[in-house]
Amino acid sequence: MADTEPSEKVESLSDEKAEPSAEKKTAPAKKPTPELKPFVDNGNGTVTDPNTGLVWKKTDAWLDTHKFYTWQAHRDYVDEVNKEKFAGYDNWRIPSKSEAVTLVDKTGGKQCEDKNGTMFPIDPIFDAGCVSNTWILECSDEKIIRFDLKIGIDTAYPGKDVWGSVRLVSKPGETSAKIGEEPDSPKPEVQKEKPTGDAPAPSSVSTAKAKPAGSVPRPVKRDV
Repeated sequence: MADTEPSEKVESLSDEKAEPSAEKKTAPAKKPTPELKPFVDNGNGTVTDPNTGLVWKKTDAWLDTHKFYTWQAHRDYVDEVNKEKFAGYDNWRIPSKSEAVTLVDKTGGKQCEDKNGTMFPIDPIFDAGCVSNTWILECSDEKIIRFDLKIGIDTAYPGKDVWGSVRLVSKPGETSAKIGEEPDSPKPEVQKEKPTGDAPAPSSVSTAKAKPAGSVPRPVKRDV
């Protein structure tokens, strides 16, 4: 009996050690990726993305003008489209990087033809013969950035002598965004000098002078 007890304990210990390994095998089920709704052709030269609410112009600057634009000159094209009030909108602007990314099809099932006959991954609901790049809001005179729709990334350039196309977007109810600012970013507020939350408001501050700490009261003269 004494010889068999240790072996029984070893078996029970091995069983206990086996339990955690069985738990590790059970992995939580992955949540299914929500299916994106398809773009909608509005029939007026624009396309609506129901997933973001953005309205895109079907043609880019190259298809409209057969010209490329530098960052410094791209505003000429934007202003012209807004003056025309294309499709009834006057708040056309270049997209932010996060907005331009939504045009790139990651499934590989959608392809559009550029001006050179090369296919690139955006929805063919947009007009063929366009250019596969665009200026984006993150660009500035100090930092030249262009977004490549073929590979879905932005590229910074060391000089200003860079040419590209312009693909415009509009968000209903949104005013024209300033160049270099993302439309969904809050504008920086000018901070005014204000008392901190812990300090009392000026109206509640007493005007009486405080007595210095540790001061001794002066003796009062009395008639003897």
